[in-house]
Amino acid sequence: MRADLFLVEHGYAATRSQAQRLIASGAQWRVDVDGPWKKIAKNGDELPLVAELHLLDTTEARYISRGGLKLEGALKTTGLDVTGLRCLDIGQSTGGFTDCLLQHGAAQVVGVDVGHGQLHASMRDDSRVVCIEGVNARSLTADELIEHYRRALQINGRDEDDDSVSVEQEAFVEEDHGHDDFSSTDEADADAGHSADAEQADGFKPLFDFLTGDLSFISLTLVLPAVARLLKADGHLLMLVKPQFELQPGQIGKGGIVRDSTHFEFVEKRLRDACTALGLDVLGWMESSIEGGDGNREFFVHARKGHNVAGENKPLVAAPARNLPKRTPRSEQRALHAAHEDSEEAHAGQHGPARSKRRSKPDDAQDLD
Repeated sequence: MRADLFLVEHGYAATRSQAQRLIASGAQWRVDVDGPWKKIAKNGDELPLVAELHLLDTTEARYISRGGLKLEGALKTTGLDVTGLRCLDIGQSTGGFTDCLLQHGAAQVVGVDVGHGQLHASMRDDSRVVCIEGVNARSLTADELIEHYRRALQINGRDEDDDSVSVEQEAFVEEDHGHDDFSSTDEADADAGHSADAEQADGFKPLFDFLTGDLSFISLTLVLPAVARLLKADGHLLMLVKPQFELQPGQIGKGGIVRDSTHFEFVEKRLRDACTALGLDVLGWMESSIEGGDGNREFFVHARKGHNVAGENKPLVAAPARNLPKRTPRSEQRALHAAHEDSEEAHAGQHGPARSKRRSKPDDAQDLD
């Protein structure tokens, strides 16, 4: 069996990409207990199914994806404690950030992603996690989040009154949770930009203690106006910033890598200004402890939401429609195919294919006299 598949099949890695990073960090195998260890040189090296494996560095296996390592580094740098908090993860994807939050004691993580079927099964099956798929956070409102939350529970076969909902979640829907550094007040709830009726629908409040996210192919300045409304007053925000998506194409170097340090300064100012305009007090700007998968430098912006934030009742700018090719129904495809079938009836009364004219060559043996 291929080495990277071996790691996944035997539970050493959650995905093949994670397995490949573990192999790059150093991995050995052997069959006999007293036999020598053999180094795995390539992802495609063949390993016996009964092989014993030894990983030299298990850091890459700590979370579902390396995104968890990025968030872990940012949490350590800022000193933020998410123990017992309700968290919103924008751009949930496979669940690296979600996994990190849960391992650091978060009570609940609601994830939002524009894609489908990316969240790892271990996260999807965790009662503390609610996965909302196919939703563009750019124009997400509190009322819409309630509907998506309810639908997500139904899709996963859960009910908010079901035993599958964790004790921690039940505590949060019963009462507003307080925390030393993430305190909330009734005043903050009243200024959150959505109706009191919406807050109480099905016991779910679309206000979170902590907001994080890892987004690609879109500027954070377009998403923050919507998701910042879902953060409680005094709640903290820790978002990953990818400069290549905050710049114009002409500012990005060969291979999609941002190399000019002046561009990083521009991106920082742009994000700081965007946060300030939304009533978010920027507390820190730090480089990610791990580079992006493409080699780009990445950063985290740390901010805290203030009280009495103005303008949160204003309508959000609608996300642009996605230009997807129109799918032809199967019935129409069959009818179209039938109309072009190569049958005798289809060619009745028509001329046959043209034949090329070929000149006959004179016979060398023919008498020309």
